[in-house]
Amino acid sequence: MEDAINNDNLIIKNGFINGNWVNSNSEKTFSVKNPATGEVITEVPDMGEADTKEAIKAAHKALKKWRKLTGKERGQMLKNWHKEVVDNIDELALLLTMEQGKSLQESKAEVLSSAAFIDWFSAEAMRIVGDVLPESAPGRFEYVRKEPVGVVAAITPWNFPSSMIARKVAPALAAGCTVVAKPAEDTPLSALALVFLAEKAGIPAGVINIVTASHGSEVGGELCKNPIVKKLSFTGSTAVGKLLMSQCSETVKKLSLELGGNAPFIVFDDADIDAAVAGVMAIKFYNNGQTCICANRIIIHEKIHDLFISKLSNAIENMVIGDGRDEKVTHGPLINKSAIDKISNLVTEAKDNGAKVVTGGKVAPEIGENFYLPTLLTNLTSDMNIFSCEIFGPIAAIYTFKDEEDAIQLANSTPYGLSAYLYTNDYKRILSVTKELEYGMVGVNTPKFVSETVPFGGVKESGIGREGSHYGIEEFLEMHYVCIASN
Repeated sequence: MEDAINNDNLIIKNGFINGNWVNSNSEKTFSVKNPATGEVITEVPDMGEADTKEAIKAAHKALKKWRKLTGKERGQMLKNWHKEVVDNIDELALLLTMEQGKSLQESKAEVLSSAAFIDWFSAEAMRIVGDVLPESAPGRFEYVRKEPVGVVAAITPWNFPSSMIARKVAPALAAGCTVVAKPAEDTPLSALALVFLAEKAGIPAGVINIVTASHGSEVGGELCKNPIVKKLSFTGSTAVGKLLMSQCSETVKKLSLELGGNAPFIVFDDADIDAAVAGVMAIKFYNNGQTCICANRIIIHEKIHDLFISKLSNAIENMVIGDGRDEKVTHGPLINKSAIDKISNLVTEAKDNGAKVVTGGKVAPEIGENFYLPTLLTNLTSDMNIFSCEIFGPIAAIYTFKDEEDAIQLANSTPYGLSAYLYTNDYKRILSVTKELEYGMVGVNTPKFVSETVPFGGVKESGIGREGSHYGIEEFLEMHYVCIASN
């Protein structure tokens, strides 16, 4: 089992403001723990409103020079940052596993994804273009130019503590913005390590600032209400997203919100069942079910239900649960005790209402207090609480449908609209069903579509805006129209 970071510099014990590694003004700290063992990894500053104001001031000061650099100059610094991340992938992956719990295999994939986003936007920095417009009257020259929005606030979640920082900070920097970021209190170390490498790569003081805090309300409130901050990029729950959106309305900030999901995974009777089972295993149990694009409702045609359940149950029972630092482990713990309690309550409530536990369905204290056995539930109905909530844990919840109309109705019966999955070999059905699904992203016969080239985001209450792809940098730019009239 790997348990030592070779590069001790990557375990950071300070916040980062204006190019300096700092303590909080209050001198308070909080512990960052390994969810698999409960061991304290380190202490980091518990920052508040005053620290956040300093970080915003530093970002605003740095903005003047940073935005005036050419896209090529900013892109080169991002390329340097990308190289530093790739050169330290093993240490970054181990650090991620230690603070978040996921397996080393998943952590390495996440760090590589972080590097890929940085690399992608290093190139996008040189592709910011405007438009020359048709003249609206004789003798006029009219054009549109794109300018950086300004100081950006980034609030990131605990489930992907490395890639979420990269997905927000890299496009902001490429566009010419500066950033104040607040990583989740459970997992601040990956963000701090990435910023350490960004500083090493030559990104100037004040361009990236990190505020760590055990409580989101004070720091988040200042980021949302401070008029110097011109944009908020947030990934997290829909409830918190709505609160931040309301707070940002006071200064009419530009928003990117990647919020909750309730993804349907629809399997028709003509689908490749083995491929569909593999798809469920890949996307339902990725990060132990703790992702916004997990298959939350697995909707199976009634004709293939029994065969599908048999194959899926066998696959689930082959999962290896434990400390993610053990290379034999495929799935780690949940993030904390609150997550365990939520999952336990969901399963108990479902059982009380007639659900059947095929496998799992209980905590695993013999492994650790934050471990819950991978679970397969059947006999579920759409009026149960588990149908409408975001599970965020290792529960495969099975529902059945009779026909295409029934499947679409079940899939769309949610205020969320982030991702959906569809397995069928009927091309006409693919076209008709994907057209009806109310989701920002749909994977057909594959659960794996997320990359730096994809416009990631949802509709309805799953968010606003897109991350990644060539659309992603537009979220950090403002459009300026100029009309020049001849004398």
